[in-house]
Amino acid sequence: MTTSDIGSAAPTITLPAPAWHNGYWRPRDGTYLSRTQRLKETGPYRSAIPSRIADHDIVFPADIAADLEETAARLADFDAYAGRRFDDAAGRDDHAAADRHTRTLGPMSAVLLRTESTSSSQIEHLTAGARALALQELGEGKRNDNAAVISGNVAAMESALQLADDLCEDNVLRMHRALLSTQQGWEPYAGRYRTELVWIGGSGHGPRHASYVAPEADLVPSCMADLFEFVRRDDLPVIAQCAIAHAQFETIHPFADGNGRVGRALIHALLHNKGLVTHTTPPVSAGLLTDTDRYFQALQRYRQGDATPIISCFAQACRFAAASGRKLVDDLAAQLNQARTALRGIRADAAAWRALPLLVGQPIVNAEYLMREMHISAMTAYRSLDTLTERNILTVTTGGRRNRVWEHKGIIDVLDDYAAGLRRR
Repeated sequence: MTTSDIGSAAPTITLPAPAWHNGYWRPRDGTYLSRTQRLKETGPYRSAIPSRIADHDIVFPADIAADLEETAARLADFDAYAGRRFDDAAGRDDHAAADRHTRTLGPMSAVLLRTESTSSSQIEHLTAGARALALQELGEGKRNDNAAVISGNVAAMESALQLADDLCEDNVLRMHRALLSTQQGWEPYAGRYRTELVWIGGSGHGPRHASYVAPEADLVPSCMADLFEFVRRDDLPVIAQCAIAHAQFETIHPFADGNGRVGRALIHALLHNKGLVTHTTPPVSAGLLTDTDRYFQALQRYRQGDATPIISCFAQACRFAAASGRKLVDDLAAQLNQARTALRGIRADAAAWRALPLLVGQPIVNAEYLMREMHISAMTAYRSLDTLTERNILTVTTGGRRNRVWEHKGIIDVLDDYAAGLRRR
């Protein structure tokens, strides 16, 4: 059996379905509604009471367990390959220097993390091109609300990886704070569980016609405590554990906003926590993005007690991440190799060489960025930018604030082509 077959037949991996709470909804006072609308939105509704899964005995048929093991091996191979490929492209000395001055996991991981954050946001219909996002990260460019929100998702992903060693309530709240702090108007909700009812679909005025109503707010802390116990288990296939943890998180829907993006960041925290990946952020959300209907239907099936489709969905997404991630890494490494070729003849200790790996993670830079990341003077930063421009590696342009910025068009094109390919699929 392959991952595409898992979930196509009768349930083979079951969990207890949620129970239901019967409530009665009246639209909030002060909300303008016509008499007809108010009558339509007033009445009974059902909200979920998620089942506890921390100690549930989950049985995996042998063929599915073997398939999940093979999928995990592919993901681990991709993680190792990405590290080796970048090391080869950057050169050992450059790579060591980059590790000292860039984000936690290095430039290649930074761009993979940003790619994954962009794909996760795109599932929520939030899109921004690679250039807009790079300018946002640099603090340049015109105001772009989507880029700002996606930048928040990058911060949430980074936070997830930094806190992966301890998947506890405080750290998940920190992930959420990193995400929502960039969304105007949502700052008061950042980093705290919701205090009101939330639902999916239907009307914004009430839950009566929603496709799913999450648990009452007072149930959220205990449901999340059970989930944290579940992720600490070490007796489950890691990809299946990620799939179930994510589906349970989305079933609880613990926050007023940002549940999908934090829930997908949690996947990567768990992959790192279990040691399946250690160097990179594989583009799992990109895999989910290739068939969002299947993804959302699998979440619905999970809420009916059938975990088979969401596990299948995640296994396929991980396979896609491993395959497409390799091509993305190769394309980015090729850009870096071209730049290294263009720099031949420049003395080996020139700062321009050290700047090259940074361009993978941040394809638009300015002098201030190089000064901060490389701990060099303004004069050295500008000299490096001049060298990279003269060798046709960077192009000088202006940011939205009329400041000069330098961009690597080849890397931006690679990232935009990858995103466009996902949309076509």
